Amino acid sequence: MEAKTILWRFLRGVLIAAVIIGGYFAYQMYYDRKVPNFTGKIDLYVYPGMEASEVCDVILASDIVKKPSSLMRVFQDVKSIQPGHYVIDSTCTSIYVTRMLHLGWQTPVNLTLSGSIRTPGVLARKIGAQMMADSAAVADFACCADSIGLDPALLFTRIIPDSYQMLWTASVKDIFARLFKERDAWWTKERVAAAKAQGLTPEEVSTLASIVSGETNYVPEQPAIASVYLNRLSIGMKLQADPTVAYCFNYEPRRILRWMLEVESPYNTYKYYGLPPGPIACPPKSCLEAVLNPDKHNYLYFCADPSFNGSHRFAETYAEHLLNARAFQKALTERQRANAR
Repeated sequence: MEAKTILWRFLRGVLIAAVIIGGYFAYQMYYDRKVPNFTGKIDLYVYPGMEASEVCDVILASDIVKKPSSLMRVFQDVKSIQPGHYVIDSTCTSIYVTRMLHLGWQTPVNLTLSGSIRTPGVLARKIGAQMMADSAAVADFACCADSIGLDPALLFTRIIPDSYQMLWTASVKDIFARLFKERDAWWTKERVAAAKAQGLTPEEVSTLASIVSGETNYVPEQPAIASVYLNRLSIGMKLQADPTVAYCFNYEPRRILRWMLEVESPYNTYKYYGLPPGPIACPPKSCLEAVLNPDKHNYLYFCADPSFNGSHRFAETYAEHLLNARAFQKALTERQRANAR
């Protein structure tokens, strides 16, 4: 009887231990799969070639993991992960994170094209800084007619600066395909009709808008400047736009000097009539809209305002323009003298 009691107690102890151990492992499984294991949010970028253990270390280093043991436990079973941009937040469980990485459930990023984009190189650097794509590969693609399907001189007629959501791992080809698609969608029937009303094609609108963007960043004045150039085009006058001359010199000069106006280039609007062969920069939407919806006036000239507030003075005649130009030059000389003291 005593032996049976001992055996029973032993078996009961084993059973209790088994229940406790089983409960412990069951709780671990439940926690890993059902309980959010993070206190905050991180943007995780997984590069090609990264091992699961490396990614786990990056997540642990973020200090948002409630139970590091849970995360390390589930990562032991991860055989492969996909490159990409992933967002981990306070709703995620440990097992969800590993599945997300293994199956490539990426969160899109915002590719933002803004500011001055004067050359394909600048465009490439902006894309390369925000996407996994290498900027050199982007530049090579942008400058190849076979890649983009058009003359590289017309590249900026097919891109409109904005923010675009896309996968961080998107290929260079896919990035440009998306930019071109969004540009085509922006050119609605109404905008094409507005361009035609100005005697321009969508491509010519982009070219003129790029000149307007080179003249001013002051959005309220862009329709007035666009109208000056449209007025010049309508009477067969040369555009005589300084930004086109700056383009001929790779935007290196800080000021346009008289001798520069003689540079031999189809982009030199002091030398040749009409629009240049293509945009001299990537025009923002405000400048495109300014060309499509210009102010109505008879001005043919404009000059920077002597107050240096970024605005301009407009004139209908060259005589009026000379007065404005002299006022600005006088103010500029006085400012330079003051700065030299």
